[in-house]
Amino acid sequence: MNIIIIGCSGGIGKQLVSDLKENHNLFLGYHNNKPDFDYPSHQVNADDFDSLMSFVKEGKESMESVGALICLPGTLILKPAHKCTEEDFNNTVSNNFKAAFSAVRASGELLRDCAVILMSTAAASIGLANHELISGVKSGVEGIAKSASKTYARKNLRFNTVSPGLVDTPLTSSITSNDIILQASKKMLASQRIGQPKDISNMIKFLIKKENNWITGQNFIVDGGLSSTK
Repeated sequence: MNIIIIGCSGGIGKQLVSDLKENHNLFLGYHNNKPDFDYPSHQVNADDFDSLMSFVKEGKESMESVGALICLPGTLILKPAHKCTEEDFNNTVSNNFKAAFSAVRASGELLRDCAVILMSTAAASIGLANHELISGVKSGVEGIAKSASKTYARKNLRFNTVSPGLVDTPLTSSITSNDIILQASKKMLASQRIGQPKDISNMIKFLIKKENNWITGQNFIVDGGLSSTK
């Protein structure tokens, strides 16, 4: 399968590339930090419509067809609403909601017969303190995927979201590096452990398989039981 991955330099992105590289052709995009891969990757601004459109167009032309597009960019902000600045708000919307919308926009224009994966968060499905901004924005990403799955069904485009809980990546280092917070977080999980990038990569790999082409417009929560157990 030919696969476009946007956001290949993050914790989940690197794991996904490692898991897919042997059996698939990959066209990789990164934002700032160029990954140390053995094959080419391309700089792209996911929250810029023209940049992402050009990137997906180049990927399609270089591979002739695209079986999956995976949009991984995102940020994490943990502040109560009254502590969020307008800059916090704009950055979170741009890096999460606009990036996802941009990926859907490019997919709808350029692709067909393709699985599209967007990233949400388990926090959008459960009320967690200090998550107002990120939960609201990621809920919007889930809404985009549901609507797009209907709009572009005629082109056989499937849109689904994956919603991780706490995963051990550079993005969550402010939590995982604090042992008190980390232990408290583990106690909230039925599995009693935080997630690893492999846990999320496994779900993405499942969703892009062609034999799973009846799955569309869905949100898949991978969170160790955070949102479904007490």
